[in-house]
Amino acid sequence: MRRRSFFGSIFAGLGGAAGAQPPKPKSGAIPTRALGRTGEQLTIIGMGGARFHLNTLEDGAALVRRARGLGVNYFDMARSYANGFGEEVYGAAIPPFRKEIFLTSKSGQRTRKGAETELDLSLKTMKTDYLDLWQIHGVNTKEDISKILAPGGALEAFVAAKKAGKCRFIGFTGHADPAFNLEMLRSHDGFDTMLMPLHVADTAYLSFELGALPAARERGIGMLGMKIFANAFNLRGFNVRECLSYTLTLPVHAVTLGFTTQGQLEDDVRIAQNFEPLSAAQMDALRARAKSGRFDVPNGPTLEYYKRKV
Repeated sequence: MRRRSFFGSIFAGLGGAAGAQPPKPKSGAIPTRALGRTGEQLTIIGMGGARFHLNTLEDGAALVRRARGLGVNYFDMARSYANGFGEEVYGAAIPPFRKEIFLTSKSGQRTRKGAETELDLSLKTMKTDYLDLWQIHGVNTKEDISKILAPGGALEAFVAAKKAGKCRFIGFTGHADPAFNLEMLRSHDGFDTMLMPLHVADTAYLSFELGALPAARERGIGMLGMKIFANAFNLRGFNVRECLSYTLTLPVHAVTLGFTTQGQLEDDVRIAQNFEPLSAAQMDALRARAKSGRFDVPNGPTLEYYKRKV
């Protein structure tokens, strides 16, 4: 599902007369936060790469260039996105400003050999000789963890790549159950980041906010949020500003956003530029709305279909 089928002040809650165009966001005014112990400063919103299949290569590259022009410095990607097409889009756009951005990719391979092959392909496709962050992608089952940690497993590739300078930092992603994220954290103390779902309805079911975020914070690693709109389902009951403000009030360092149009991008940038943390009362009120079932999406595993069913 596309997270927004149209854009402008309708979802963003920006107000204004009907038909009025919101002001263009100013370049470079997006707040930044230090990414855990890495010391890297990331803009609080980043470009997510999972939806480039909804654009042509030319339109996608133009969107990447526009994001950079507006000051975004965090660019998220995975080798699996559209079977490598996402990385092709980045490769067509980022070379002129590669040294100015924090570039990531991910591998879902579970063996060392498979992961190393994907890393080399990612570097070639994106026309760079290193990643700022390389992540073990989609750690969503106990079997995933067993394969990753086994002799000859993917973790060996990630540790070796960091040592060789093919990536500066390593991390992992998981969106099925916070218990699996915790197991990964306990199994290896060399992770620099963790990417997880963090959004206004998360606390209703297998919550990463409650079950994984505190452990990441305690370890001082980079905390990255995804699925801010729960793959658009949250937008049936909340506007974009509410969704973004909720997650950015949490102790996260940055979030990835799957905008596919310039209007969506500019809305997100404008909200980030004017972000102010919500009060505890405001956060509680948003959580209560999410749990009330008053918007037309069921709670729990139906809304968050990507989480493990229990």
